Amino acid sequence: MKSLLTLVILGLLGLNSSDSTATVPYLDIIETYQNNSLVHDNKVQIALLLDTSNSMDGLINQAKAQLWDIVNEFTYARCSHRKSPSLEIALYQYGNNDLSSREGYIQQVLGFSADLDEISQKLFSLTTNGGEEYCGQVIHTSIEQLDWNKNPDHLRMIFIAGNEPFTQGKLDYRDAVSQAREMDIVVNTIFCGDYQQGIQTEWQKGARLTGGEYMAIDHNRKIVHVPTPYDEIIIRLNKKLNNTYISYGYQGTARMANQSAQDANAMELEEAVAVKRAVSKSSGYYKNSSWDLVDAAEDEDFDVGEVKREHLPSELRSKSDKELEAHIASNKAEREQIQKEIRELDAKRQSFLAQNQKEQQGELESAMLNAIKKQASRKNFNWENK
Repeated sequence: MKSLLTLVILGLLGLNSSDSTATVPYLDIIETYQNNSLVHDNKVQIALLLDTSNSMDGLINQAKAQLWDIVNEFTYARCSHRKSPSLEIALYQYGNNDLSSREGYIQQVLGFSADLDEISQKLFSLTTNGGEEYCGQVIHTSIEQLDWNKNPDHLRMIFIAGNEPFTQGKLDYRDAVSQAREMDIVVNTIFCGDYQQGIQTEWQKGARLTGGEYMAIDHNRKIVHVPTPYDEIIIRLNKKLNNTYISYGYQGTARMANQSAQDANAMELEEAVAVKRAVSKSSGYYKNSSWDLVDAAEDEDFDVGEVKREHLPSELRSKSDKELEAHIASNKAEREQIQKEIRELDAKRQSFLAQNQKEQQGELESAMLNAIKKQASRKNFNWENK
């Protein structure tokens, strides 16, 4: 089942679930995202406020599984001058007894981040436990704590999901969403349960006050993934892709280990999820210049002479600057070739899914698409070849 995260990006790209049976010319769009050096213009900031009480396991599992659909679809989003918007995601959990009562059972799990491995890691850290769900307070907290960009051309969105009355807690949700409206942040509400019950418990009012969308979904409905002849090959290429990374710095080894850990998390959920993650890693949105020398070398200020050899893999510590530069260039060339192969295989995979039994789309995705399309169009976002 596609997650909240998936829907956010699919909406940005203007995909409509009612059009999903149409044959998509994926082989014609490889060129659109073969360039890994995407030039970002506008920014999309999405704060996900997820209820992690006992009844929300299904919702959390969706988020864990479908982060990669975001990146893979986001590749086609365009803003001004055909530039690709950047994406930052923040994550909050609320309504969990394991959280501090003094903080309103609310925790910032991750501030705005474009680090896909970090986002995945934080999603997989979430567990559920019964608690008090204070919607107004978590919205207010996210507005106050996060570094929201003030550029009027950028898209700022909150998606809050839960299944208890929107009115709970001492902080009136109307005050929180009014604050969001003043900052041009759109609040979208997702009630996990009956549509009318969500209206009665004021989830709809919470969205309407900022021009957002109210949605009700069956968060426990499971999507059926369809295997393709290309899945196994893409997974093998992903392993080769990991071998092109060169860790450096104090956290290099740990960050490289996290890369493998998130591969394993995706595979544990389902092979199709691992495939989607591999495709994400072949895009320009998967950058790791803070710990990988190949990505770092693309920065204008990079100086191989300043790389501390003691923080490199042991086999590289004795190399001269020229030798290290040559090694970086070799890995870069190999990486680009592997990424190209993955993208080409994914284009064939998508065509296979379009021509055969496509993956089922979850209720959450269908609900979110309309909301995101409306809000993205207000900021003059468009999408190509989809």
